[in-house]
This record gives sequence, C-alpha cells and structure tokens, in this order.
Amino acid sequence: MDTTWMIVIIVVAVVVVALLALTVQRTARRRRLQERFGPEYERTVEQGASRRQAERDLAAREERHEGLQIRALPSTVRDRYARDWNGVQERFVDDPDRAVDEADRLVTALMSERGYPTEGYEQQTRDLSVEHSRTLEHYRIAHEINSRAGGRNTSTEELRSAMVHYRALFEELLKDGAAPSDDGRRQA
Repeated sequence: MDTTWMIVIIVVAVVVVALLALTVQRTARRRRLQERFGPEYERTVEQGASRRQAERDLAAREERHEGLQIRALPSTVRDRYARDWNGVQERFVDDPDRAVDEADRLVTALMSERGYPTEGYEQQTRDLSVEHSRTLEHYRIAHEINSRAGGRNTSTEELRSAMVHYRALFEELLKDGAAPSDDGRRQA
C-alpha cells in the first residue's frame, strides 16, 4: 500500500470519527433538552420550522435563564403569598371573573418576587419553561380562560378550572421559592 492510499484512508477515518462524534453530541443534547423541558420540548418542536431550530430556541431559553437572578423566598414572604392566594380563592364564590384575574396578577407578582421578568406573557412562558416546564401547560390554559373571562364566553366551571390551573403553577413557584431552613434543607 502506498503513501497516497494511506493518507486517503486516514482522512476518511478522521471524517467518519468526526461525523460519529457530532451525531453522538447532537443525540446527547437532544436527550438533555427533552429531559429538561419535558412536554415543552415536543411543543416547541411542533411549533418550530425544524427540530434543530426548536433545539436552538430551547438552548437560548436556558442561556437567558442562567442570567436571571432567581431567588428563594423567606418564609414570611411565602406565608404572605399563601394568605393572599387563600383570599383570592375565597373571593371566587362571590366574583369568579375577578378572582381569576386576581389569581393571574398574584402569579405574576410571585414570578416577579422570585426574580422572573414579567414584561409579557410570551416571555414569561419562555422563562418559566426552563425550570417549570411540567406545570407550564397549566399556566397556558389558565391564561387562555382568563383572557376570555368577563364576557359570556366563559362558564363558572371554566373559571374554576382556571383557578385550579393557576394554583398548580402558583404552588410550584411558592415551593421552589423556599429559602433554606436553619438546618440547610429546603422548606416545603
């Protein structure tokens, strides 16, 4: 075998190894994103022009999230939010439309208190998707119902459903916002 064939074989082998490494890297990235984003991964892929574009979008969300100053809440603040939530639920009996709107505002205030930007609904969902992807669909459903509330387009049952959906995200944000207790563990 002469030197030219040897060089060709080496170049081909290097290219094959590089392609295999790239494939393994992409597969690992895809799995990591699927695990991190859960149902939000599939939703983003379905709405995107391509899987690659969707994965770039999800990676950009992670990068933005890394720059956020998400903070834990002291127990006094968590307790205040819990009381506020109970008040919203109590008002639901007398004024469901208003209570659902208050629930939306309370969830947004809690996001802000935790350090999430609240400049708009779409950005809120993108920011929340990084750490709260499994409850994000609750937020979307509640928001959609709330956007129709106040007119004849929503029933009391739909408004009750919105409250349940808001509560799912609210409780997760409140729980995740638990400041470490004196013994170093996170409080529930």
